[in-house]
Amino acid sequence: MQYEKCQCLESQNAILYTLLSQDQRESCSPSQQRCLCQKRRTVCLQTPQVTCQAASDVLVKTVSFVKNLPSFQLLPWEDQLLLLDSCWAPLFLLGLVQEMVTFEVIETPAPSMLKRILLDGQCKRQELQRAQPTLASVQRLQCSLNKFWSLDLSPKEYAYLKGAMLFNPNVPGLKASAYIESLQREAHRALQDVLALSHLEDKDCFARVLLIASTLKSIPPPLITDLFFQPVIGNTDILQLLTEMLVMK
Repeated sequence: MQYEKCQCLESQNAILYTLLSQDQRESCSPSQQRCLCQKRRTVCLQTPQVTCQAASDVLVKTVSFVKNLPSFQLLPWEDQLLLLDSCWAPLFLLGLVQEMVTFEVIETPAPSMLKRILLDGQCKRQELQRAQPTLASVQRLQCSLNKFWSLDLSPKEYAYLKGAMLFNPNVPGLKASAYIESLQREAHRALQDVLALSHLEDKDCFARVLLIASTLKSIPPPLITDLFFQPVIGNTDILQLLTEMLVMK
């Protein structure tokens, strides 16, 4: 894949830029230096308090849905953890769609080069170098969510789709993969039946739902964590948090 040449590099020959950034270039690799190209700009939530609270509520509902499934409770504990690890992100995104959670992003404010030099401490350097969502990645996420909103699924259809995504027999290391595969087939069958009743003239609805659902699986979990939860939980391991939520009564 070929990428467009970074236009912001052309402005880095200025004398002032060279003087101020010389020390930073020595300590940072090129991939860690801020890029001002449109698609590579880092972004953050425009209203983090509101959006993060809504996202947290969706995450709680997502874990509650999973652990209250009798068929999930019958699985070995190790399989429960593996399934949750592999599917929490797309299930969470389905929850965002179902709860009609919308969000906007703004460009992450860039600290001045002089400030970065003056605050040249270990903690500050780690903060500046921490990976953040890019505009392009967030736009892909929003595109996937918009596609799902256009389907206008019912609560029952969402429930069966979540079951089909949760019970994935292809997750490595599963002890009860055959049983999990049967659960996924059952969820697919139920979803297909309910879609056939609610979309009588749309014979391709089931295939289209599964196709759009696959786009949610392609969204990297770190992007979801950094965008929706990092402002709240900081560097806490999201999987550890999910495990604690799973065992919580």
